[in-house]
Amino acid sequence: MKTTRIIQLLKETESIGINNIVNIKGWVRTKRGNNTVLFINLNDGSIVHGIQVVVDVANFDEQLLKQITTGACLSVEGKLVESMGKGQSVEIQALKIEILGLADAERYPLQKKGHSMEFLRSIAHLRPRTNYFSCVLRIRHAMAFAIHNFFNDKGFVYLHTPIITGSDCEGAGEMFNVTTMDLGNVPKLGNGEVDYSQDFFGKRTHLTVSGQLNGELGAMALGNIYTFGPTFRAENSNTPRHLAEFWMIEPEMAFYELEDNMVLAEEFIKYCVKYALDHNFDDIQFLNDLFDKELIDRLKSILDVQFIRLPYTEAINILQQSGHKFDVPVYWGLDLQAEHERFLVEEHFKKPVIMIDYPKEIKAFYMKQNEDGKTVRAMDILFPKIGEIIGGSQREESLEKLLNVVHERNMNEQELWWYLDTRRFGTAPHSGFGLGFERLLLFVTGMSNIRDVIPFPRTPQNAEF
Repeated sequence: MKTTRIIQLLKETESIGINNIVNIKGWVRTKRGNNTVLFINLNDGSIVHGIQVVVDVANFDEQLLKQITTGACLSVEGKLVESMGKGQSVEIQALKIEILGLADAERYPLQKKGHSMEFLRSIAHLRPRTNYFSCVLRIRHAMAFAIHNFFNDKGFVYLHTPIITGSDCEGAGEMFNVTTMDLGNVPKLGNGEVDYSQDFFGKRTHLTVSGQLNGELGAMALGNIYTFGPTFRAENSNTPRHLAEFWMIEPEMAFYELEDNMVLAEEFIKYCVKYALDHNFDDIQFLNDLFDKELIDRLKSILDVQFIRLPYTEAINILQQSGHKFDVPVYWGLDLQAEHERFLVEEHFKKPVIMIDYPKEIKAFYMKQNEDGKTVRAMDILFPKIGEIIGGSQREESLEKLLNVVHERNMNEQELWWYLDTRRFGTAPHSGFGLGFERLLLFVTGMSNIRDVIPFPRTPQNAEF
């Protein structure tokens, strides 16, 4: 008999038909009852809600029913009927039960009790079976789908940029090395340095921190492109906002200036939030009710407002005159911290902010310089509870100005020859931005730790599963 997903039973009850025989497969969340009747809540991951299976004990083998414990996997065939109990519209009167997989009741860690997020991270292979994480993972899927929809509908080309690279896009040096050399017998040059010419690629290579530089090459030929893939930072940071492996969305657009970039970024993030509300409301409602009571209101609040455009210098003045005591003192030239960003968004403006025109010293080498000689055409979108969620800029199209910055920062011009060629051959104004996928998911789900919006988090001293 064909299996029906639980989401269909709950959402398409009329078309399936009351009193019809159905088959479902899923995992036992709870089992309760007495010597006469059992109530089994079964969930198959298609929706946050399970469906109640009513078992007439007299019709089933006693040993079979004893083996049904929390975590066990069942196939149930039965009649779909209107529920007499509260909390569900329909239930299944079991006619046949098959145990597909047993679960040792003494060892299965997800019993019916509260579990801390820290504990659930230690069993990341099982936490998707909890309501919290099944909701998060369905939303994560929906957001990935929405991202591709958004850019495809606008005619962008999805460009696959390399994960292994020889360049450091951000210039921070916090990169994971890639090598096939025997680390117990590393070949050395006469001066004692590693001889990378004997490595697999014949040079030093890393896991990418960004696909942006390669994305710019695509934009200079295809017009508008976007990347969406994993990126890596070897930053020894144990905070609720940092991962060593995360996903980035990075569009690059030829002939876009900073204002065009801001308009696209605002439209993009509103599209994603609306998509989540339209397609995953059950999941969001669950997270709102049990985790973050303000989640739905906060998501809806950004859809109907225009994001504030705020020059960095003006932001510094607001922070300095606020009278608020910050942990990190505010001064012009400071790389603003989350506490500063959240003050502007949550207390001063009470809406998302796009901050622009940052000091050039605290931004990447590729950003277009303003005429004042002090600032660059950068933009960061700041969100409530998150701080920075998008970072971007208009890129410097002038070869002369770009070379000056490369030399000022003692960067290796020869390693960037391919990137500089785009300024030698048909340069054009262009812009782009990067959105950390997990930062977006923090906002959409209301979760407070970035390790809880990715299936298997990679952080310092943690590469389990």
